[in-house]
Order: sequence, then C-alpha cells, then structure tokens
Amino acid sequence: MSCIDEDRTGRLLSEAVPGDRGVILRVHPHTHAGDPLTAEELERRLLELGFVEGAAIEVLHQGLFGRDPMAVRLDDMRVALRRHEAASIEVDFAVRNGGGA
Repeated sequence: MSCIDEDRTGRLLSEAVPGDRGVILRVHPHTHAGDPLTAEELERRLLELGFVEGAAIEVLHQGLFGRDPMAVRLDDMRVALRRHEAASIEVDFAVRNGGGA
C-alpha cells in the first residue's frame, strides 16, 4: 500500500494488472532487500527512462512466475521492469481495461 498523504493518491504500479492504464503521479523509490541500487539510484534510473509525473502508462504483460517482470507502455515506448521497481511508481489508474486515455 502507498503511504503518501497528499490529496492525489493512486495505486502503485506493482499492483497493476495487464490492461490497466493511467498517468504517473510520482516516483517515490524505496530500497528492496537484495537490490544493489540505493533508493536514489533507482529514482534516477526510473526518471531517466521517462517515468515522470504526467506520463501515460499502460500495463501490457506480466511474467508467468511471480508476475515478474512486467512490460508497460510508457508514452510511446515499451519498458520491462521488476515488480519491486514498479513499487516505486504511483499511478492514477482512472482509465482501466481498454478505455481511452
């Protein structure tokens, strides 16, 4: 669950399923056990890939085992990431399962 206490709250990208669409609200990285990256390094990498506030996102696919990795459409590109990385991205999933964004 997200513990952000601002007015606009959404769900974490890691909770999404294929077909979910929305807009990125914020990136708030956290550390994951066994992850070689610090929270700051993960945030920088996600921002460099285009996971920025206001970017359109759609969940395209998830892996068979543990639903990892997941594939998303981020604006006009496709990106694969692990669920623990996706847990750093908060999304407003106002449009779901095939509706127009």
